[in-house]
Amino acid sequence: MGACSNKLILKNANIITLHPFVPHVDWLAADNGKLVGIGMRDDWVEFEKPDSIVLDCGGKTVLAGFMDSHLHLLSHAKSFSEVNLRPGNNVLSIADLRSAISDHGKHKPPDTWIIGTGYNEFYLAEKRHPNRWDIDEATSKYPVMLTHRSGHAHVLNSLGLELVGISFETGDPEGGLIERDPTTGEPTGLLYEMGDFLSDRIPRMAPAALEMGVRMANEELLSAGITSVHDASARNGSDKWRLFESWKKDKILRPRTTMMLGYDAFERGEHKHFQANSIENQLRVGAVKIVLDYTTGRLHPPQSELNEMVLRIHREGMQAAIHAVQEQAIEAACDAVEYALAKEPMQYHRHRIEHCSVCPPTLALRIASLGVTVITQPPFIYYNGERYLQTVPAGELEHLYPFRTLLNYGVNLAASSDAPIVPPKPLIGIYSAVSRMSQKGGTVGRGQKIAAIDALRMYTQNAAKASFEENLKGSVTPGKLADLVVLSGDPTRGTPAELEALQVEMTIIGGEVVWAKEGWNSVA
Repeated sequence: MGACSNKLILKNANIITLHPFVPHVDWLAADNGKLVGIGMRDDWVEFEKPDSIVLDCGGKTVLAGFMDSHLHLLSHAKSFSEVNLRPGNNVLSIADLRSAISDHGKHKPPDTWIIGTGYNEFYLAEKRHPNRWDIDEATSKYPVMLTHRSGHAHVLNSLGLELVGISFETGDPEGGLIERDPTTGEPTGLLYEMGDFLSDRIPRMAPAALEMGVRMANEELLSAGITSVHDASARNGSDKWRLFESWKKDKILRPRTTMMLGYDAFERGEHKHFQANSIENQLRVGAVKIVLDYTTGRLHPPQSELNEMVLRIHREGMQAAIHAVQEQAIEAACDAVEYALAKEPMQYHRHRIEHCSVCPPTLALRIASLGVTVITQPPFIYYNGERYLQTVPAGELEHLYPFRTLLNYGVNLAASSDAPIVPPKPLIGIYSAVSRMSQKGGTVGRGQKIAAIDALRMYTQNAAKASFEENLKGSVTPGKLADLVVLSGDPTRGTPAELEALQVEMTIIGGEVVWAKEGWNSVA
């Protein structure tokens, strides 16, 4: 697909550059994958060549391409062939859940797992997690694993538990928790923070099915205007790098990809090989991912171990990307960064906290003082807002995903979807950050609303800075990559309702139109 000329001109456009001195222009020119000119009126003719493609945007808005700074590409790709158990798919009771599993099993070959994703106990009529016995009623022929909407809990049926080796005698693995019946002590099938344990014991998806899922994920990302992604999977290493390389070579995965590295792979020094063989501007190594958890009421890994992990990453000149959701975990992440900086002072380290969900002002100020970047998830407000309003204590709602507080303190705040947790749709994220409204119209933390221009920066300039790429991406300025998105209207003008109605018209990577809405068929 796409306009394949190295020379592209967009004219008659409302171009928001995000440059402080030239905030708006009406044309841009790209050559050999980079922006070579911007301006007003008809000056673009100076850049037109015989093989240039000139597109009249009809007054539509053009921005730097969106970046999703934290998603899980393989999990998202796999989700296209799994049982969709999200509330939006009319899974609103355990009976619905059983029915979806049973229907899916009719089309499965024998001796294969049924995998379901995205169930949300808040929206189930029973207001609880399913258990092994619930799922056994759907099937005892197939092993089943269901993944909670958060990705941090799973439910297995009895056959699934047997195949992964969990029984009455099995102890909790380090950092994980096996829920047990309070009377009998039998595992209920509900497992917390045991994703790695299960990944090592459940067969991998067939390569052809995975590739098909990546193609579908690629189409979804491009149709959302996403030109760059950060894959934030904690198990990334050589095998994942080779997959990304092959998908890049075959143009199955078009958005530029920054792959985080799992800590185990980092300890083995795998990043040194990747950096030497990276595909320039298409595939690169990013931060080292550490999952810091407080689900069981204690830190995992413990503070002393976390400190040394971050220090080792810091001394290698790399970023630590610390998954921290709860306030206690965020404090511990700050302690670890502070420890590393005391040992080896460094001004522009840009270590990251991923999620930073519950963050009061004193903690936000500490994050700012340490120079830590925060990667947040604005669309969670939209998709999970009703649950937040009913389950989060009132005193914490103003500290939940506190966009305004973090920005006011000068934190570099970048945005993401955490897909497949929620769909990768930056326009929904921008709407959420501006309105703080849920899908059903509830307002979550009214005082944390931000201006649309600041929300745009979270998906562009701030995201580029989060990965040390601000000289290549994030604004429409000559010399930067010609990664662009064309929108149906201007997100910085109009009401929240008008913002919610905006659509992506076209996505451009390196000056090539890689996706276009119907009506742009002359170039796509």
